[in-house]
Amino acid sequence: MRRSLQLVILGLFYCVSARLNAQDPELTQFYAAPVYTNPALAGSAVCQTGAAGRMALNYRNQWPSLPGTFRSICASWDQHIPQVGGGIGAMVFHDIAGSGLLTSTSISGVYSYLLPLGRGNNRAFMRFGLQGSLVFKSLDWNRLKFGDQILPTQGFALPTGEQKPSLNISYPNFNAGWIIYNSKFYLGFAAHNINQPNWSFYQNPDETLPIRYTAHGGGVFKLSKSRYEENTISPNFLFMSQRNFTQLNLGFYANKGPLVTGLWFRQTFGNYKTSDAIIMLVGFRKDRFKFGYSYDFTVSDGRSAIPASHEVSATIDWCVPPGSKPFKPLKCPEF
Repeated sequence: MRRSLQLVILGLFYCVSARLNAQDPELTQFYAAPVYTNPALAGSAVCQTGAAGRMALNYRNQWPSLPGTFRSICASWDQHIPQVGGGIGAMVFHDIAGSGLLTSTSISGVYSYLLPLGRGNNRAFMRFGLQGSLVFKSLDWNRLKFGDQILPTQGFALPTGEQKPSLNISYPNFNAGWIIYNSKFYLGFAAHNINQPNWSFYQNPDETLPIRYTAHGGGVFKLSKSRYEENTISPNFLFMSQRNFTQLNLGFYANKGPLVTGLWFRQTFGNYKTSDAIIMLVGFRKDRFKFGYSYDFTVSDGRSAIPASHEVSATIDWCVPPGSKPFKPLKCPEF
């Protein structure tokens, strides 16, 4: 009975949080999942010769101390293609809530157009990205428990009178993004769920997925350079807003040769303002392979129940010919 009660609480928690905060799944290492963060980042990977291809895998385990944790898996590929004047990419995002009570899978394709601005070594570049997705959601109805099923002496022993919804739904979704950058600075903006699709298992016309707006930016500054390594610091911010939920991430990355460290502070604004988490990151790069681990330490009032979240990322990239069109890779953080 205890496990069933936990499932009820978790189901209610998820439904309420999704409706009130209207928050899409998020990743702490947002630059390690560039296609998910901003479609304009497709084809922006760095290589010694300029352009690069990239494959990335991200895994997030959010609040593992809760019964029925939230887990997200993202796999993506993107690459600069000179023949199409920009980058193309593909992504699969799989989100699991309540140990499989509610699952969501999206399959996406993305294209970004590269536009040079000005001339010379310090010229700026802009990218415009479009992303189309097909989303599938599933509900495990047989594992849900309701109050009308309870007998005082036997627990959940009765059938429920709740209306059974559609257990599988699907819908198209569209995102767009923009970014401008030069050799030191970058600033981007993205809008997700532009078509505001209906995501109701009951086909309720009022249950639409709200647009999620994202603004992000920062810079990369050299601290020192030797024959063997380059040391940089990269202050950054990321701001997200979706219906009545907003979030601000402020922090920095520090690179010393193959080692990357990061420290972030995350503030959320929903029905009330709260300091959400302090985020610590460590990453390592060897040749074309990158690996990162981040730890979200909860600092809000709920830290006793949800003390931490974990996230890992792995990326492989490779060099591609930049082509005849002027091209400058985006030197933003890799995690």
